[in-house]
Amino acid sequence: MTDKQSAIEIAWTGPFAWPSFELENNLPPIPDKPGVYLQTFEYKDGYLIYIAGITRRSVPGRFSEHTIKYMKGDYTVLDIEAIKKGVRKEVWHGWGYARKHRQEFEERKSIILQAAKKQLSAFRIFIADMGGVKDEQRLFERLEASIMQNLYQQSSPFCDIPDKGMQLAPRWDSESPIIIKNKCAKLIHRLPAIITI
Repeated sequence: MTDKQSAIEIAWTGPFAWPSFELENNLPPIPDKPGVYLQTFEYKDGYLIYIAGITRRSVPGRFSEHTIKYMKGDYTVLDIEAIKKGVRKEVWHGWGYARKHRQEFEERKSIILQAAKKQLSAFRIFIADMGGVKDEQRLFERLEASIMQNLYQQSSPFCDIPDKGMQLAPRWDSESPIIIKNKCAKLIHRLPAIITI
């Protein structure tokens, strides 16, 4: 991946259901492989990106861990009816807030967990198929970072929905740029057709 003219074509496959919601959504299960994924919500005529993520383990396995975190109140939970209108409205703010406000979580637990299950059910997952490209962690990290940074620069609502403050690892100055050509049979709003990572 050192050639400045390098270009990789990525086919985004999906949508897939969040694990354990396949029957409820009538969507196929997530492929059992590592890589880059997009957590999206249905929006207008396509899909709105919430998070780009990576895992070196299987995506379904990683999402099972995420489910546990959602059910423990560690992650932010969104109002899905608001998301459908392109509005980020939090039912519960996770992360550092959650650690400091456990009593509040316990008091509101039933409402938060109901909203969390609704959010997991509403997720539509897309997986990056990079063809013959080997599992290169830096490539995954750079792609994740570029997608998220691109979203943060978009207009509303596309910049409003994604979480902020993610630990991202964009291209280092010592790394040659790589051109990524994104292709998907579905419309994923603000996923650029071509992006340099």
